[in-house]
Amino acid sequence: MSASTAVNPNHPITDRVREAMAVSLRGCEELLPEDDWLKKLARSEATGTPLRIKLGLDPTAPDIHIGHTVVLNKMRQLQDLGHVVIFLIGDFTSMIGDPSGRNTTRPPLTREQIEANAQTYFAQAGMVLDRAKTEIRYNSEWSDPLGARGMIQLASRYTLARMLERDDFTKRHKAGTPISIHELLYPLMQGYDSVALKSDLELGGTDQKFNLLVGRTLQQEYGQEPQCILTMPLLEGLDGVEKMSKSKNNYIGITEDANTMFAKTLSISDAQMWRWFTLLSFRPEAEIAKLKAEIEGGRNPKDAKVMLAKEITARFHSQAAADAAEEDFQRRAAGGVPDDIAEVALAGAPLAIGALLKQAGLVPSTSEAMRMVEQGGVRIDGAVVSDKALKVAAGTLVVQVGKRKFARVVLTA
Repeated sequence: MSASTAVNPNHPITDRVREAMAVSLRGCEELLPEDDWLKKLARSEATGTPLRIKLGLDPTAPDIHIGHTVVLNKMRQLQDLGHVVIFLIGDFTSMIGDPSGRNTTRPPLTREQIEANAQTYFAQAGMVLDRAKTEIRYNSEWSDPLGARGMIQLASRYTLARMLERDDFTKRHKAGTPISIHELLYPLMQGYDSVALKSDLELGGTDQKFNLLVGRTLQQEYGQEPQCILTMPLLEGLDGVEKMSKSKNNYIGITEDANTMFAKTLSISDAQMWRWFTLLSFRPEAEIAKLKAEIEGGRNPKDAKVMLAKEITARFHSQAAADAAEEDFQRRAAGGVPDDIAEVALAGAPLAIGALLKQAGLVPSTSEAMRMVEQGGVRIDGAVVSDKALKVAAGTLVVQVGKRKFARVVLTA
């Protein structure tokens, strides 16, 4: 451990420091090393010097979905504690192409693609971060001036053996899949960003852990105090299984209209809702725990899901837009239901969605129920059901299959 993070009696662990540590740990996958980060927080509190927190994003695509905002949310929480957040646009590293998690070489972007994507990146990230308190940097600032001599000197500070410890490189090497030399430069350049910015903490997804650790090593090589690293989990999409992805059509885009955003959030399963509360909500953990206890005590889970949907919608639109989206959703749910639909009483809550549809007489079989869910043809109280593993809680529900089949289901335990 460096001298600057050693125990210092002038940097006490106060209640504010413990609170900041709790904020840091909320929902995170790993915080390494925790002791070092606690000491950094204590030093910052004692000296009044904010810490420098870095997040690097390569502008590989022009749009962000809410899965991308998990790490941005953490940045905002730390920003609200008074620390400096650095939104780093990887315009230089984008030309290399990050091989993380890939078994083939990733095609580098052209300068034109990078510039086009970068134009929208911070505008979208600014829906989560406090723009006025965010430092925006481009890593071409220090990477371009390195030149050939500087790149060779940088490469001398890290060994090939350590580079090949990275999981995706190891698998490709064993499989005989080509690894281009330029791919080995990516973790080095990302690590050098931390040197240039003198970062105290770098955030990233779980797939970025190796690159983040390279930053710690290089900072030590350059005589700096090593950064801590904080990785956030990858958010599952609307299906509750696969990572949120546009290619899997299980995402909520942060530029989608308020009504769509609200309705999509309501479509997630009750079980998945709590993970979304932890990773996407800014509500205090004590408040979420109290709400969860109320649901377990008999309160309708839909109440909590509406609160989550309104919070997410308000963040990317406005509170007025979120209120209007709720009203629109309720109006569409009520307006689209015939007056004379059959009422069916079922027991066994929580009941699997396939069993519920079959027992309510809306489908001939559970396999047909699964097919209808896959096709987006099932709605409960107006919200599209996308999770085939959904278990429906007790309550009175308007269930719709296709355009014409409805049932008012009274589901009890």
